[in-house]
Amino acid sequence: MSRLTIFADTAPGTPLSTTEDAAQIQRELVPLGVRFERWDSPVELSPSDDAETILAAYRPYLDGLMGETGAGSADVVKLTPDHPQAQALREKFLNEHIHTEDEVRFFVHGAGNFIMHVDGKIYDAHCVQGDLISVPANTKHWFDAGEKPFFTALRVFTDTSGWVAHFTGEPISERFPAVV
Repeated sequence: MSRLTIFADTAPGTPLSTTEDAAQIQRELVPLGVRFERWDSPVELSPSDDAETILAAYRPYLDGLMGETGAGSADVVKLTPDHPQAQALREKFLNEHIHTEDEVRFFVHGAGNFIMHVDGKIYDAHCVQGDLISVPANTKHWFDAGEKPFFTALRVFTDTSGWVAHFTGEPISERFPAVV
């Protein structure tokens, strides 16, 4: 189930609030410029489906989303516990960073946490299959899918070169592990 947990950035382990209500998650994130939606998609896919199959199945949704955002490309990212670089990729995502464009993800399978650091607070958005999240450009954040990551997500980019992170060098993500 989707969940949002909010902390003061000075108080790890002491949530200010937690909700699993999608409408409440959306209300809490809108002031940050974060888009959060639950999609009721009729698309049925297997975790073993390849990227081309997934992109084709979601093409009508992607075309609409890309038209709204002005995005130029979309791809599929998968991470499973048996991926040879799973730990290295997890470590990279765990460091606080920003992007120069919105980071748009739709979870086809699995789950992961987008953790945002905004105005003295930590917003830990646990996203699951069917969740769309768009983190605005220049928002400090990190991502964690856990020690045994399992997710398939659609990524939407304006910059056709894809995912480019600009790391802040701040160790705050070490104090705020993902809420599981």
